[in-house]
Amino acid sequence: MTPSSPMGGQPVHLWSLSEDVAVRASADTVVLTGRFGSEKLDDPSPVVREVLRRMELGPILPANVAADYADGDGVCLLLLPTLSRLSHMTVRTLSVDDLKGPLLSVSPESRQATFDPEELSGDDLLRLPRDVRLTLGDAGISLASPASLHRVVLHRPEAVWVVAMLAWPVTPGAATEALPLHPDVTDGILRYLAAAGMAQPVAGHPRRFGAR
Repeated sequence: MTPSSPMGGQPVHLWSLSEDVAVRASADTVVLTGRFGSEKLDDPSPVVREVLRRMELGPILPANVAADYADGDGVCLLLLPTLSRLSHMTVRTLSVDDLKGPLLSVSPESRQATFDPEELSGDDLLRLPRDVRLTLGDAGISLASPASLHRVVLHRPEAVWVVAMLAWPVTPGAATEALPLHPDVTDGILRYLAAAGMAQPVAGHPRRFGAR
């Protein structure tokens, strides 16, 4: 059952390290090791060390860590190349500031996995790929596809509602109008699904998001 009024709050974009990733820090390096190999960071800055320490514990907002430093905005920009380099070790979680838990999470399934939620046009015609497999698990509904480099877990009904809209071709604008969610929440869920390859343009729309 959907709520009678649009969901309030704003999307919150969180980052964490995959559960299989171990972090080993020394005086001049940080080495991360997981199922897709290792990454060595030479002479990482204090903010990078702190972000990775917190990401190993669970989902965080990197900007909150950066805010503890003198030039918070500048520090946050400097973090992006490192975080992008670690995409294959990173879980991206979309939440909302209502303290009810995450909406969905996206985990890498390949060393080549990168994740960049693009802006979507209101008239992009999207649909769930036909080869997506849905599996019910303890954490929610899992989405996987042979053509995708990611696995998505839907943690809350709101994310399931958006996926259900993709059973037929739909535009982000139409999905926003049809669902009782804050427009930014619907847009955020669609962007994450598209970046993970779980929402793709229908025939005649050549772009492919998050696919091999």
